[in-house]
Amino acid sequence: MNSSSIAVPRRLAGLLAGGLALSAALPAQAGVTDNLATSATAMAMGNAVTADPPGIESIHFNPAGLARLKGTHNIDTVFIASIRNPNKFVTAPDIDIGGFKDDPINGTSSGPVRQAVAIPFLGVPKARLPGVMVPGLGFSYNAPGSKWTFGTLAYLSQAMSVDRTKDPNDPARFDGRLVHLQRLNYLSPTAAYQVSDTLRIGLAVPIAYANFAINTDFRAPNKLLGTVGQLQRALCPDGNGTVIDTLTFGLCGGGPEAMVDPFKRAANIDFDMHTSFDPTFNIGFLWEPKKWFAFGMVYQGGSDTAFRGRYTVHADPMLRGFVHGLNSSLLGPIVGAITGMPVDIPEYQSGNMSARIPFPWRVQAGVKLMATDYVQLNADVSYADWNKWSQLTFEFDQSVKLLEMARLFGYANSRQATFKMGFKSVLNYSFGTQINVTKKLSLRAGYEPRKSSIPGNQMSLLAPLPDTKLKSLGLRYKFDDGGEVNLTGSYMKGSYNIPARSDCNLNCDDFFNLIYNPYAATTVSGSLIVRYFGASYSRPY
Repeated sequence: MNSSSIAVPRRLAGLLAGGLALSAALPAQAGVTDNLATSATAMAMGNAVTADPPGIESIHFNPAGLARLKGTHNIDTVFIASIRNPNKFVTAPDIDIGGFKDDPINGTSSGPVRQAVAIPFLGVPKARLPGVMVPGLGFSYNAPGSKWTFGTLAYLSQAMSVDRTKDPNDPARFDGRLVHLQRLNYLSPTAAYQVSDTLRIGLAVPIAYANFAINTDFRAPNKLLGTVGQLQRALCPDGNGTVIDTLTFGLCGGGPEAMVDPFKRAANIDFDMHTSFDPTFNIGFLWEPKKWFAFGMVYQGGSDTAFRGRYTVHADPMLRGFVHGLNSSLLGPIVGAITGMPVDIPEYQSGNMSARIPFPWRVQAGVKLMATDYVQLNADVSYADWNKWSQLTFEFDQSVKLLEMARLFGYANSRQATFKMGFKSVLNYSFGTQINVTKKLSLRAGYEPRKSSIPGNQMSLLAPLPDTKLKSLGLRYKFDDGGEVNLTGSYMKGSYNIPARSDCNLNCDDFFNLIYNPYAATTVSGSLIVRYFGASYSRPY
């Protein structure tokens, strides 16, 4: 009994530290979140528009394209998107978490998913919707006879929002009740220059408001923790401690609520961070030597984004009672002092937090070919430097009591949580076709197979981002006054099946696992589905 009493705090500490860091990590940016609500024209072409950048929206895709606009123009856009993430959980037939073999999530499926929108400088409101609507606008100006064109564009360059709070018992809640990422470029001053009849260059400086929010329930299905839970059941079936227990390490001193169950919720963790001013830059060139051929390239610079916000850790009675029992016994406080454990864990602990999270740079190049006067073919290739996400570190304004329990496992600083991500940089391809039916009407189709930057053995439901395929259809209609309407509808889907014990960010059950595995010995299968509609109206004036 004595050795188990000492081992529990150590093991529980490692699990909590790994879980807290994982909950903070949110690898939701990885690859498939880009360009989902940026341009109706680009989406209809599978985002393969580097060699044929779309008007004012060239500011994002290739700012050199802005130099093709003469006079004064503006654009108004609206985007509607919905994200669905159904999951199914099936435990392995031989599941044994220290004697606990009946995980209540076995055979269950995650429920409805909603979306949220972060309002700049206000954060994420409480309202949740089955989809979100995002407006945008932009302007450009070219003086008569000048080779310079200037402009700005407000647009959403990245977005990911999954909210599972509608069902309080959703089995996916242990790996993200709410996951929200948003990068809104609210100002993007741009200058483009026409070097010659065939060559243009451009530079844009997007300035972003970025939001990063997570709320997740936490549990720790670990074999050692389960063994201690079974030991508690044997020593004190009713959950009440004994005199012997009080005179030793207080294994049962926390009462019935402190009975350890590895399948039970242990805590809830809530983070909400943002940055109000995060500039990057886009630099591009566009070469159009022939009417039937064009080549374009853009470099989108990254940044070391500094996030600041608030955190709240809500510890359930199981954890608070266990620590209370330990410190109410005769020898427990000695163990706590030696290991640096907290004297108690408050029900709620809140404060300020910060993190520097790299926004990776990316480069994209493409060609445009006019197969005939009526058929245009576009193809692009892109590369993003997701290797920067090797690890992420989060700083807290005070010692987090849960992290104080982890000092024996390399977490010496309880004001800090570090998580190793292991992301990889990937190449992606995209393709688009435009058919000019008449001088006014064009039809478009796009295809974009998106590779995820998250290795298959490191995926989690905080970032359910597998390889996906995006398919789009759209049209453009030109008016006699020079204005035009662009419409598109897109569908993106990717599926995953993560066998039990194959992913130690999700479902491993090794005895000494220190990384958060809320679905130990459980196969998790699911899909990510994004439905998108976009419309824009641009005109000279």
